[in-house]
Amino acid sequence: MRSDREERIRQRAYAIWQSEGHAHGREEEHWHRAAREIAAEEAEPSKAPRRAPRSKQAAAEKSAAARSRSTGTETRAQKPASAKKPAARGRKPAKKS
Repeated sequence: MRSDREERIRQRAYAIWQSEGHAHGREEEHWHRAAREIAAEEAEPSKAPRRAPRSKQAAAEKSAAARSRSTGTETRAQKPASAKKPAARGRKPAKKS
């Protein structure tokens, strides 16, 4: 009977094999890579990946972007200026009834 850890390694190695296009002849490499990944997960199970702290300017820009999305306004950085269409020459505009 396989242990839970060994089963997890087997499944991870299989996923690695699939992600590399079913490459044959690299079973040991996939197994060892999977074992390292599982060991790393077991060593730090409660620690979530940490993000680098944002600068105050980045936080302010994100906040401003969120406010503009909620109000429906866009800043110049978010929406590029569109090119104006040339006016149709020689045609009169259609009359509205």
